[in-house]
Amino acid sequence: MRVRMALQGAQGSCGRDRAGGASLGSLWATTIVGGMLDHLSIQCVDVAASASFYDSVLASIGGGRIMDFGEVIGYGRNDAPEFWIGPLTPLTSGATNREVHVAFSAAGRAEVGAFFEAAVAAGAEVLHEPRLWPEYHPNYYGAFVRDPDGNNVEAVSHGIE
Repeated sequence: MRVRMALQGAQGSCGRDRAGGASLGSLWATTIVGGMLDHLSIQCVDVAASASFYDSVLASIGGGRIMDFGEVIGYGRNDAPEFWIGPLTPLTSGATNREVHVAFSAAGRAEVGAFFEAAVAAGAEVLHEPRLWPEYHPNYYGAFVRDPDGNNVEAVSHGIE
């Protein structure tokens, strides 16, 4: 089952670039129930303005804040954060794009390990080796790498093992 929604950029929120000009005309988010994506994160120029915007628009479709770490906020339904917002992070190596965070669902810890090994073999920069992340929840097991374009890519399992 696929659900697709378009969220138009609001003034002062994620739809604006550093200089305040319009960036992408809209944000397309796709949720695949039972699919490959676990969650998606975007960077915002003004987290408070973006939080206010997403608090309002996501409530209209049954979503809301699930986790709140100050400047990093996770939204979703049924206690499962699937969409995250956070502050801009410094650009590195002269990069001109904003880092995107994509987390792929893994069936278990062995798949997280296989993802990590394949990424390292393909030349990915290691951000975090596979481990438990209890600050998210007791069974959150993930590994993080940087793809060739500088994006933060993760494989995550939520199962008990």
